[in-house]
Amino acid sequence: MSNNDNRNFVEQIADIDTDFPKWYTDVVIKTQLVDYGPVKGTMVIRPYGYAIWENIQRELDKRFKATGHKNAYFPLLIPMSFFTKEAEHVEGFAPEVAVVTHAGGEELAEPLAIRPTSETIIGNMYSKWIQSYRDLPVLINQWANVMRWEKTTRPFLRTSEFLWQEGHTAHATEEEAMDETMKMLGVYKEFAENCLAIPVICGRKTEKEKFAGAVATFGMEAMMKDGKSLQAGTSHYLGQNFAKAFEIKFLDKDGVQKYAYTSSWGVSTRLIGALIMAHGDRRGLVIPPVVAPVQAVIVPIAAKKGGVMEACRKIKCDLESAGVRVELDDSDSSPGWKFNEWEMRGVPVRIEVGPRDLEAGKVVLFRRDTCAKDAYSLENIVAEVGALLNSVQKDMLECARARRDARIVDADTLEELLKGVDAGKFVRAGWCGCRECEDAVKAQTAATARVFAEENTHEKCVVCGKPAKHSVFFARAY
Repeated sequence: MSNNDNRNFVEQIADIDTDFPKWYTDVVIKTQLVDYGPVKGTMVIRPYGYAIWENIQRELDKRFKATGHKNAYFPLLIPMSFFTKEAEHVEGFAPEVAVVTHAGGEELAEPLAIRPTSETIIGNMYSKWIQSYRDLPVLINQWANVMRWEKTTRPFLRTSEFLWQEGHTAHATEEEAMDETMKMLGVYKEFAENCLAIPVICGRKTEKEKFAGAVATFGMEAMMKDGKSLQAGTSHYLGQNFAKAFEIKFLDKDGVQKYAYTSSWGVSTRLIGALIMAHGDRRGLVIPPVVAPVQAVIVPIAAKKGGVMEACRKIKCDLESAGVRVELDDSDSSPGWKFNEWEMRGVPVRIEVGPRDLEAGKVVLFRRDTCAKDAYSLENIVAEVGALLNSVQKDMLECARARRDARIVDADTLEELLKGVDAGKFVRAGWCGCRECEDAVKAQTAATARVFAEENTHEKCVVCGKPAKHSVFFARAY
């Protein structure tokens, strides 16, 4: 590989250290994760990007089913009258709702909202399905698309249409519904850390930041490489708000009609944006093996020399038999170009096979997370690749956690908070619980309250100096 090959390939994307937003856009477009749709704010998820989403779906879906949930599907179009039944909900979503007013050349008798979220239509259906305590709990998830008319968009992070899953459950008691809310937050955290290799901070949201119509919202926040936070998932305890709005009632064991308690929880294709910004580097994507579309790529060196391609094909066959997602790059591009292309696409392991390696009974394995390479036994190639993939997955999480933990600081004053977020850090600070102080933090630092810390470790509010009721993680966020 010539130095020019390497330089020209790397120059295709902006420098991550000096222009992070441009780097992100370059990466998602040039690695063919997405393209821009013809309608402003929409994206076309290309096969490589959709393969990541399929792997995310697969991992989450088996976790949902293991916790007793079943998949269903609800309509995309929702009567606008449904939204008016829960006042806080309609107020919270009104600016983002896209509305259908005409169909078949005629004006509709009632406008229809294009699904921004499904609490209302699912509440309507639950009111029909739930009659007795014997019908509870209802544990349903749906994989769907939603539309929220965003003014400022960026692929995966904030688009007018995106893909997600939304769980909606109904329970006989407040305790059961709250247990469900926290259980699913735990499922999300385990998935984020063990599949996406992203350490997250979980906790309750402030009243200002909670989901419209919820009693309480719990989120998981992930630190991106620029120090900003990304809300990677949420779980909401809805109490009886939607049950009362939609008459979700049941006859309990004591013969009394009662309203159900409900929860909802969801993650979206925003997780792909999180993955990109939590792990990417100057070369492009770095994808953890569990969700990587291609876990290993085989690159022949001096492919025309005897035995090289035969060895490559056998390695591919053996790895596929072991369940590894592997590709053989037999294109006519130079090895150097192939190296850089697959590095930009974030493939966890590269297998280099050349005539000298074969003579020595070895192949060279390159790991994308550290860009280290070494020779390994050809005879034990399946075991070696499997072990390396496991190591990459584990080390990516440990590296991301160490980076995050090193960038969490405490602040006792607003000046210290501003200094921390300016330096790309999560700032833990005391808060009195007053909305005016929360607004003051945002106005003066552009940081928002992400989640409450588990324990209150601060004596005074970072803004007003009054006794702190909570310790809160503040950060600038996507």
